[in-house]
Amino acid sequence: MKSPSKNWCCKLLLAGLMAATYVPAPTRADVITDWNTKSDEIAAQKQERPLKHSRGTAMLHVAMFEAVNAIEGRYLPYKLNLTADRTTSKEAAAALAGHDILLALYPDQQSTLEATLATMLAGIADGEPKAKGIELGKKAAAGLIELRAKDGIDAPETYRPHTTPGVYVPTVIPLFSIGAAVTPWVIKSGSQFRPAPPPALTSETWTADLNEIRELGRIDSTKRTPEQTAIGRFWFVTGPRSYNPIVRQVATSKDMDIVDCARLFALTSMVGADAIIAVFDAKYTYNLWRPVTAIRNADQTNNSATPRDASWLPLGDTPMHPEYPCAHCITSAAVSAVLQGVAGDEVGEITMTSPTAPGVIRKWTRLQDYSDEVAMARIYAGFHYRFSTIVGKDMGKKIGELALATQMRRAESAAAQPR
Repeated sequence: MKSPSKNWCCKLLLAGLMAATYVPAPTRADVITDWNTKSDEIAAQKQERPLKHSRGTAMLHVAMFEAVNAIEGRYLPYKLNLTADRTTSKEAAAALAGHDILLALYPDQQSTLEATLATMLAGIADGEPKAKGIELGKKAAAGLIELRAKDGIDAPETYRPHTTPGVYVPTVIPLFSIGAAVTPWVIKSGSQFRPAPPPALTSETWTADLNEIRELGRIDSTKRTPEQTAIGRFWFVTGPRSYNPIVRQVATSKDMDIVDCARLFALTSMVGADAIIAVFDAKYTYNLWRPVTAIRNADQTNNSATPRDASWLPLGDTPMHPEYPCAHCITSAAVSAVLQGVAGDEVGEITMTSPTAPGVIRKWTRLQDYSDEVAMARIYAGFHYRFSTIVGKDMGKKIGELALATQMRRAESAAAQPR
């Protein structure tokens, strides 16, 4: 018979072994960035429009955040209020959540998504933590899919071309006229940050900004430098593919764990989606003409200081929707505001390439410089007046700051826990 002291030592040893069994393994954030990259690859392949791609990206990252955050409750949830044992594998949870969201969005990509998932799960030890993670990830994805099932993304396009009976107008239907009707993620409605109307066509602001873009944004401009031309073409890329590479680099530079990384991507993707919703609310409210239209019809504005140029063309193909405000500007400013709020403005060197400017590499050490460059690029491209870029950046900043103040905040119960 064992002595009481030996029996007590055995119990201590057994307890220690059991405790060690339930210590979560270090969790890498790779699964978050890997699914983000895969999402961008599929969107590029399918030439997905920004409205749907930004909505899908938000679904992807909110689902992964809800899954991994449920395990330790570091932050307040977005909507799902999931619970999970702390031994649950965060990597497995994120892997399944990401897979199931992308599969719901792109069912024709099943084989490539399953191959990616298999690779992710292969690096996680088999056992109860992995099994629990898989189940949790499935619940998170199902919850997000249900949450966004009736968000208006599939509403039929009903734009009515403006003409008089029998008179021809261009037959390409403008894009995203139903964008403002999509349910937002953070803002209350698409009109929450709707700006004041654009300046009058006889105002000093209109005169200065139209004349600026007439010279700087024309396809054969002699005022635009070669670097400015490269910048204008670089930012023809739009939607999540224009900011996700930057978010990935910020997350990596800050060596974020899987929970903080998931939160960062969830916040940036939500504000990116809401920026699109908000800007199309304003665009179709004010229906302002683009520079190519305004400059070719400048003789109709009773403004002698803005001469007509009958053959004026911009550097690129003008996007097919109203001008005011600048969509690219609101998106980059919203994402930049979140990144600055989480990681600070100076984040080391960020680099980016673009599918619309092969061989060009842009670099920044400050996130504000990135956002400002995007705004200037739309002037160089001949797409947006300066006042529209300023208004767009202001709207984006407000959306980003609102998300930081109201979404996925640090949970009080977790405030004292080590990270």
